[in-house]
Amino acid sequence: MSFLWAIIAGLIIGLLAKLVIPGRQPIPLWLTVILGVVGGIAGNALASAFGVSDTSGIDWIRHIFQVGVAALLIAFVTPLWTRRHA
Repeated sequence: MSFLWAIIAGLIIGLLAKLVIPGRQPIPLWLTVILGVVGGIAGNALASAFGVSDTSGIDWIRHIFQVGVAALLIAFVTPLWTRRHA
């Protein structure tokens, strides 16, 4: 069940990251999900490194780290993807 939640979270994080980046990112949805999952994991690690602890409510700072890392990954991968498939 946690695998399914990771895919759903990766989809949401990846789509939010694509919204943050200006312009169009012509990468497929499956790549957006993978980069969202990686961004979520790396964002959690980064938030823990900065001492962001779990709260009883929504962990906004942790989510900002997750979306930020995913946005960086998408911004890095998009030119590589478009060059490969041009």
